[in-house]
Amino acid sequence: QPEEEEAPGRPNSSLPDLKGAYRKAGESLFTKACSDRTRGLGYADVENRVVCKPETIMRIASISKCLTMMAVAKLWEEGKLDLDAPVQKYVPEFPEKVYEGEKVAITTRLLVSHLSGIRHYEKDITKVKEEKEKANRAFKQTKPCQDKEQKEEGGKGIEKTDSVKPRKEHEGEVKSRNSKPGRRDKEFEQEEYYLREKFGSVIESLKIFKNDPLFFKPGSQFLYSTYGFTLLSAVVERASGQKFTDYMLRMFRDLDMLSTVLDDNEAMIYNRARCYVYNKKGRLVNAPYVDNSYKWAGGGFLSSVGDLLKFGNALLYSYQAGQFKNTHGKLLPGYLKPDTVAMMWTPVPKTEVSWDRDGKYAMAWAVVEKKQQCGCCRQQKHYASHTGGAVGASSVLLILPEELDSDTIDTGLVAPPRGVIVSIICNMQSVSLNSTALKIAREFDKEKWNADL
Repeated sequence: QPEEEEAPGRPNSSLPDLKGAYRKAGESLFTKACSDRTRGLGYADVENRVVCKPETIMRIASISKCLTMMAVAKLWEEGKLDLDAPVQKYVPEFPEKVYEGEKVAITTRLLVSHLSGIRHYEKDITKVKEEKEKANRAFKQTKPCQDKEQKEEGGKGIEKTDSVKPRKEHEGEVKSRNSKPGRRDKEFEQEEYYLREKFGSVIESLKIFKNDPLFFKPGSQFLYSTYGFTLLSAVVERASGQKFTDYMLRMFRDLDMLSTVLDDNEAMIYNRARCYVYNKKGRLVNAPYVDNSYKWAGGGFLSSVGDLLKFGNALLYSYQAGQFKNTHGKLLPGYLKPDTVAMMWTPVPKTEVSWDRDGKYAMAWAVVEKKQQCGCCRQQKHYASHTGGAVGASSVLLILPEELDSDTIDTGLVAPPRGVIVSIICNMQSVSLNSTALKIAREFDKEKWNADL
């Protein structure tokens, strides 16, 4: 969260180095997280000196996609949603698409993995291709150095993934430490990021992009698209027979996520933080006014770290529940079936992840699979994560399942969820949090491993 900023009339000499302040705040967060389960740092409201607490509510940005995926998975389990049916089955208002003279189909399965061909905020396909080529070149140039670093760090568990320059198509995934204060990621230069129009329904939101051409043939390439999730929200609405927002809020109640709500500017939301950005002069200023009603599903929810931990634990419980056999019927079922979560966390071919070079995109989650190429070499553990960036906000949610051995499962002395969940939300735009989340997860995982020895 933002450090205390210079008040009007206060001399500049009292203003701390902004980059240094955020670096120290990150180090403090890492240290404190190893001893506290939840903690707030900095200010929820800088002007009124309201400190940030664990119950502070902020924009969670693209972690909203993970929440929406939970709803999609539930409807699929209930037989109400066909992942492989054309979206027009549920949303006839979305026009059928043609790519290079050929009629093509967009399905829910393609939407949740960003393979639909629907554009993101950038309307110019030429610029998108140029950015992807630049990112690929940067990746190839940095890969030899990263491989060397990882060999030197062999055997340390979860690896560093923060050194690759992020691909620009993902919203907000910019490393602020490599940027001058006030310089926005190109993502935030798109006009549609700053929409102020209030949309009355998810169907109405489709008008922003529904008549635009596809950027590629569905299923052939990966392109991160928040608008794809706007279409997904319309699918959820029709499959469930309820307004999308009503269905999601009911799901949050079932999951005991009582602090997770819509990013509604008019509503009175207690413990809501203000949002901040750096201007071109490197000054901390209030974030511009925006209305996120056009993208509830992809980036329009508010939450607290506690609620995101509940959400992560619900998923982890569901994922592991089927592995515990000898519980004598005392183990309650998960919110989702184990196979459903396994499907969600199975990497999808032709995908990529901007914030973790070892990961692939799955179904609204980035997933790193367990891997070790040689004995006594670096071990890559299995985990799922998602980051987010919005106007005046940054976030990350990471789930590191514990590797359960047969003795642990068969004795019935332990129960799910078993693993590490890390959630970090920040009321500052363009802050890279994935590396910090990985370090925290690794530290807790190491502590658990040492305790078992």
